[in-house]
Amino acid sequence: MKVSKLAENLIGSEIIKIGNQVNDLKTQGAEIANLTIGDLDANIYPIPARLKEEIQKAYQNNLTNYPPANGLLSLRKAVSEDLKNRWNLKYSADEILVAGGSRPLIYATFKTIVDEGDKVVYPIPSWNNNHYAYLTHAEKIEVETAQSNNFLPTAEELKPHLEGAVLLALCSPLNPTGTMFTKDQLTEICELVLEENKKRDENEKPLYLMYDQIYAMLTFDEEHFNPVSLFPEMKKYTVFIDGTSKCFAATGVRVGWSFGPTEIIDKMKALLGHIGAWAPKPEQQAVSVFLGETEHLDFFVNDFKGKIADSLKILHTGIQEMKSRGLQVDSIKPMGALYLTIELDYLGKTKPDGSQIADSSDLVFYLINEAGVALVPFSAFGNSRNMPWFRASAGGLSADEIKKMLPRLEAALEKLA
Repeated sequence: MKVSKLAENLIGSEIIKIGNQVNDLKTQGAEIANLTIGDLDANIYPIPARLKEEIQKAYQNNLTNYPPANGLLSLRKAVSEDLKNRWNLKYSADEILVAGGSRPLIYATFKTIVDEGDKVVYPIPSWNNNHYAYLTHAEKIEVETAQSNNFLPTAEELKPHLEGAVLLALCSPLNPTGTMFTKDQLTEICELVLEENKKRDENEKPLYLMYDQIYAMLTFDEEHFNPVSLFPEMKKYTVFIDGTSKCFAATGVRVGWSFGPTEIIDKMKALLGHIGAWAPKPEQQAVSVFLGETEHLDFFVNDFKGKIADSLKILHTGIQEMKSRGLQVDSIKPMGALYLTIELDYLGKTKPDGSQIADSSDLVFYLINEAGVALVPFSAFGNSRNMPWFRASAGGLSADEIKKMLPRLEAALEKLA
C-alpha cells in the first residue's frame, strides 16, 4: 500500500522500540531494571496530592468541554505569575500557549518558524530534534558535542553554523545527559544569537532560539539559567518550552506550555487549534490552582527531586565503583533532570556465545538479556551507534531496585571483559 513520502521515511522512536522489548520480556516473567523511558513509576512517584484532588474536583464540576485554543485564562495567568516569581520572567497571559504536554509545542515551534530547506541547528545528543527537523523538511545541522563539556554545545562549536539558520534548539537540563549550561556557557551562546540577528535586515527571518526547560525545577546543586533573564533583548527571539510533566511527576497529565514572542505564539496557537492538541480542561484547571499554592508546590518539588537525586547518586556511585575495580565504565555526575550519563566501553568485545558486540544497540540488548538491565544508547539521540555512551533514567525504579540491579550489570560486563 502506498503512503506519503513523509510517512514512508518516518523513523520510529528507538527508545520506544527498546521499551517495547522490555515490556514483552516482563510479561514473560523476566526481572528487568528498566532505565529506558524518561517516565516515572507513579506508584513510586505519584503526582502531588493537591493536584490530584483538584483534577478530581474539576471532573466532578463537569469541566469536560473544549478548553480555549490557547489554554484556560486561569492557567495562563497562573503560569505568568509563577514565571515572574520563580525566574523573574515577565510574560503576560497572551504570550503563553497551553497544550497537551511539551511535544505538540516543540512541533508547533518548528512548524511555525521553519520552511522547507531552512537551516535548523541543534546539538547531539539531544531529544527528538532530528525527528522534528525531518517533519518540517529542514536542513538539519547536527553539532556533535564532547564529554569534556558534559555533552553540551559550546559557543565555539555552534558559531560556524548559525549564519542563515532560522532555529537553534537547546535544552537545559539536557535530555539525555542530565547536565546543564553554566551562566558563562549560555551567555556566550546568547551573544552569538544576538550578533547573528544584528546582521539581518527586516526582510530576513530572524534566528530564533527554542529553549526547552521542562526540567528546570529538577536541578540539584546547580543553578538553572535562561536566555531572557541573561539578556532581556533575547525575548523577541526565544521560544520557551515548559510544563508539568517532569517537575510534578505528571507525565500522563499532559499539561505543557510555551511562551515567547506574541507573533510566534499566536501562529502556534492557530496551528495547534487545527490539530486539537489541547490539554484536558480539568487538568488545566487543576494545574492553575496548584501553581498558585506555592508552599504545596515547592514542598512537593523539593521532596521529589531529592528522591530522584538520591537514586541518581546511587547509580553514579555504583558506576564509579565499577570503574575503580577496573571495568571500562564511567559516568558524569548528574546536575538535574532524571538522567545519568554512562559510558560502557565494550563495543567490539566478545560475548559468551563467541559473537562480538557490534554496536551500542547490540550492547543494550545483550544487557537486557544477560543482566536484566535496560539502557538507551546515545544513538537514540542522534549520535553514531559506535558511541559507547548511554542514558539511564532513574524515574522508573526505586533506590533499592537500583542497588539490586548494579551487581547484575557488573557481572554481565565482566563476561565481556
